[in-house]
Amino acid sequence: MPKMKTRRSAAKRFTLTGSGKVKRNKAFHSHILTKKSSKRKRNLRQSGIVESSEVKRVKKMIVA
Repeated sequence: MPKMKTRRSAAKRFTLTGSGKVKRNKAFHSHILTKKSSKRKRNLRQSGIVESSEVKRVKKMIVA
């Protein structure tokens, strides 16, 4: 059997932390920024953690 391939689109969007959590970037920070408050834009710059219900699916895509 051939090896499983990593889904490259997912690998570019998610990274694994040392403790095994899945890190992601937040959406809605690319355009139409004038109507968003500075506080909101500042918070969008920070990375987030993938929800526990999605972790299994995401790990399967990036760890092949």
